[in-house]
Amino acid sequence: MIKLVAIDVDDTLLNSQGRLLQSTIEVVKKAVAQNIKVVLCSGRPLAGVKHFLNELGIVQDNQYVVTFNGAIIETVTGKTLQQLGIDQITYEKIDQYSKEHGVAYNVVAENSAIITSNLNVNRITVVQAWENSAGVLIRRPDELPKDEQIIKAVFADEKVKLDEVEANVVKTFGKENYVVRAADNFLEIMHPDVNKGVALKFLTKKLGFETNEVMAIGDERNDIPMFQVAGTSVVMANGSSEAKKQADFETASNNQDGIALAFEQFVF
Repeated sequence: MIKLVAIDVDDTLLNSQGRLLQSTIEVVKKAVAQNIKVVLCSGRPLAGVKHFLNELGIVQDNQYVVTFNGAIIETVTGKTLQQLGIDQITYEKIDQYSKEHGVAYNVVAENSAIITSNLNVNRITVVQAWENSAGVLIRRPDELPKDEQIIKAVFADEKVKLDEVEANVVKTFGKENYVVRAADNFLEIMHPDVNKGVALKFLTKKLGFETNEVMAIGDERNDIPMFQVAGTSVVMANGSSEAKKQADFETASNNQDGIALAFEQFVF
């Protein structure tokens, strides 16, 4: 019996227009009514998923959400259970790398603010800020307060540019940080002990569940650590080839009731 379902947000929970399908809302509400934990696991901050949680009826203090790709584990009402960010030295190195290699970047602060030293803010960062209900601050690392909590850094650029620099970014930052291509336009750098799988394992233990009572649904490489923890892993038909290789089952796409079909087959 599945007692916890961990679901990625973009291109998994949401359709291609960034909206919830009615079929998704119905199965999630049914699961919550049966005391099944439904945990959104996203690269976004809480502010960026809050309206979806409200639509799904996941609003109680005994419900949880994994944000910033696992850097923060919290209740849906904002009580932090665990938080791990990147240090100032790493932040400064990322800022310098952006200048030297001509790749756009930003960092995301604890309060969801999007911060970049790029004077010409690209469209990817603007969309990211809009999705996260956040503004964009143009600041150099040395212009921020020393106690500013930076949760993660994101190289946010066109796919062709990230394809060009990805291997070198992994080589440069991967030994001391968790580096993952979260989507075509996002190459993220986080604390070395952070990923969605670690966060899911933390919650599973906290709630007293066994891993065979957990299902994870996702579409991208940053969801693979969840697949490796969950007893049942489901990838979307629109998912990446890497994610499909790591999942137990494949459901329909995010535009074709993929979430509802997975719930009907494995939860109910």
